[in-house]
Amino acid sequence: MSTPPAASRRRLAPAWAGRNYTLLTAAAIVTNLGAHGALIATTWAVFDAGGDAGDVGLVAAARIVPLVLFLLIGGAVADRVPRHRVMVAANALNCVSQAVFAVLVLAGEPQIWQMMLLTALCGAGQAFFNPAAEGMLMSSVTGEQAGRAFALFRMAMHGAGLGGAALGGLLVALVGPGWVLAIDAVAFAVAGGLRAFLDVSHIAERAPGGGLLSDLREGWQEFIGRPWLWSIVAQFAIVVALVGAVESVYGPLVARDELGGSKPWGLALAAFGLGTLGGALLMMRWKPRRMLLVGTLGVFPLALPSAALAVPLDTIGLSAAMFVCGVCSEMFGVAWMTTLHQEIPEEKLSRVSAYDWFGSTALLPVSTALAGPAESWFGRTNALWGSAALVVVVTALVLLVPDVRNLTRRTETKQVAGGGEPAPAAVRTEAV
Repeated sequence: MSTPPAASRRRLAPAWAGRNYTLLTAAAIVTNLGAHGALIATTWAVFDAGGDAGDVGLVAAARIVPLVLFLLIGGAVADRVPRHRVMVAANALNCVSQAVFAVLVLAGEPQIWQMMLLTALCGAGQAFFNPAAEGMLMSSVTGEQAGRAFALFRMAMHGAGLGGAALGGLLVALVGPGWVLAIDAVAFAVAGGLRAFLDVSHIAERAPGGGLLSDLREGWQEFIGRPWLWSIVAQFAIVVALVGAVESVYGPLVARDELGGSKPWGLALAAFGLGTLGGALLMMRWKPRRMLLVGTLGVFPLALPSAALAVPLDTIGLSAAMFVCGVCSEMFGVAWMTTLHQEIPEEKLSRVSAYDWFGSTALLPVSTALAGPAESWFGRTNALWGSAALVVVVTALVLLVPDVRNLTRRTETKQVAGGGEPAPAAVRTEAV
């Protein structure tokens, strides 16, 4: 059999899927397969060590706190040094911490403080990784095909997450949590190896600056100077906090008390995951002209799970609400990434991304901690209806910002590394 010519082989992948984009997508699939299984393994490692639900919360919080604390520094670092080096270093830290965690679990009963310390190291690694990874991804695609590329990347990432959770749950039952944590460590090592081959020659060297604080101030000015940017981040500080509390606290409680056990909530979470895949697939084919308007309209249905749990709906109704929520959350996610890619200068992408991540996650530990007291003060049903109402109110307020309603898609010629072709200058005219 003759070997097809190189040009024919290249056509098997889209022209915009260059080397960097392909490496980033492959690495994201590997890490999400490992990480989602590791989340389940960590919970069972705590239980196997004699811990209770409170200890699970402590270990989870130990990951979130350093993630929030170091995000801004991580963003500034990623705009000062080559982003792929930051990503590889963060992967190495996560690999080592998960490997030590696995050894402790396999060797016997790890202490809660040991598990908290190791998950805190993972959180710190993610604080440096996330802004660097987002900046790297945005610089790896052309303006013409950015939305489609981001949608495909997110679809691959979410699909790997669903597969990782299912496989991780099975492996925890078959071989125990220690081996699943070891697999996660290997996944970080493989992903770090892939990311070491990223090409950053297209990114101009940073001019010597005034130091880390100066970079943070410059990123802040970029952030605060764009009303559409800071208003949506402020919105999501509240939305993420509310949705996080509902999914981590109220959802399992309603399932246990009203729906007959954990299975209905597991099915609802699976429906949400399928919804994210559907939303990403939709956004691969649809390029709305007013990206932020469409994305923000897609935030309103994020109130549906709270309302469904407040009623409460049966398993089918709850799963349907979660599926719609998943679809709409991806509509926003792709529109948001496409807007950042279009509007933010490349040399400031990681710092702006860090402020975005920081604002969107800062209230999550607070809301999770206050979910229980809120139930005592207002009652579970009222707390859920209040959560749904707040999501609607803050989203409606964001629509008052002119740029959110009026910012439009444009495409510009942009050369990217790794095989991506430059996109022709054009103005898109797709209807909203």
